[in-house]
This record gives sequence, C-alpha cells and structure tokens, in this order.
Amino acid sequence: MGNLAGALELRADESSIVAELKAGSEEAYAWLISQFQPPVYNLVYRILNDSADAADTTQEVFLKVFRGMQHFNGASSLKTWIYRIAVHEASNRRRWWFRHKSRETSMELEPGGEAEENGLCLKDILVDERTSPFDDMARTEMRARVEDALREVAEPYRTTLVLRDMEELSYEEIAEVMDVSLGTVKSRLTRGREALKKKLERFLQESPAASRISSRSTREAVSRGGREIEVTS
Repeated sequence: MGNLAGALELRADESSIVAELKAGSEEAYAWLISQFQPPVYNLVYRILNDSADAADTTQEVFLKVFRGMQHFNGASSLKTWIYRIAVHEASNRRRWWFRHKSRETSMELEPGGEAEENGLCLKDILVDERTSPFDDMARTEMRARVEDALREVAEPYRTTLVLRDMEELSYEEIAEVMDVSLGTVKSRLTRGREALKKKLERFLQESPAASRISSRSTREAVSRGGREIEVTS
C-alpha cells in the first residue's frame, strides 16, 4: 500500500484510500481508527453527555463503518460519511435513553462531580498567552461553566455547534451529516450560539474572574485542541 500515512497527510486522492479500505487492508483500517476515533468519540460524547454510553456508541459507529464500507460510493467525503453515521447512532442512543434509561433510578454518584471535571472538557480560553495564577483560575472556572452551558443547549443546536465550532466542518458538510438544508444549518448555528451566550450571560456579569478575561476582548473563545466555540459578549 506504500506510505499511506504520508499520502493521507498530503490529502492524496481519497478514492485510493477507500479502495484500500474496501480491499480489507489492515493498515488502512488502523489509520481510519487512529484518524477518526478521537473526534467521533468527542462528538458522540457531546451529544450523549455520558462517557460509558459514548464509548459504546463509538464502537457501534465503527462497526457500521466497517460493515458499510463496501457500500460507500464517494458521494460525500469519507469524513462526512463517518460523522453522519456517528450523529445517527448517537441520536438513536439518546432516544433510547429517554425511553428506557431515564426511567431507572441510579444509586451511583451524579455526573458533573469532581471526577468528571478531569474528563473531556472545553480547553483553554484563547487570550493572552502570558498568564498569571489568577488568569489560570479564571480559565478553569470558565471552562467548567461553558461545559455545563453546552450540555444545556438543546438538540439539534448543540450538535451543530460542535460540528462547526469544534470539528470545523463546513456548512455544506454539516448539511450532509445532519441531512438538512444549508439554511437550516446556519439557523441552528445562530440559535445555538445565542442559547450558549444566554446561558453564560449571568456568569459573565457576576464573576470577577470572567470579567477580567472578557474585558480584553468582545469575544470569548473556548477551545478544545485549538478549535473554538465563540461566545459574543
């Protein structure tokens, strides 16, 4: 198969990659997992808000990908196709949860505690790279608040936010993933950002830490891995 990783990094013809996958190349599938598993898990986690469910659903996504690869016709990009499967599987899991799991009474600790704070979260607020201990505290507080606020944004606005502002998909790609029109994507993104802003307004107004950060810019950018969710204030 040659230097597949190098070819992929140079954005070589995707059809050759798909051909290797359809041929059952172990190297191609290993690349597929390493390339797409982390972002797919993050996307699914943001839809489900549960790490165990996200892990199980991610496995289901890649089972569907492996089983369906022979039927992939290249009408969309490989990334868009995989994300579409991920959103579909996560949405199905979420519907199942509301129908069944939400009726259960758990004796375990509620999510959102100290243990969960060390899990997936929106990372650094992008302001001045030179930070003081106070700035670090402010960012930690802001990350926790934005994470909580994002969980409260209703679907499908939250998924649209994640796909656009974190996964950096184009409007056209999001439309393909979610099977909606371009206008619907833009509308959902606007409403999602507005909902996130409203959920953060009181905190931004009342928190000295947040006000110190927000005073430097009219936009607070909260990122994961260099990707941003912007909250206009």
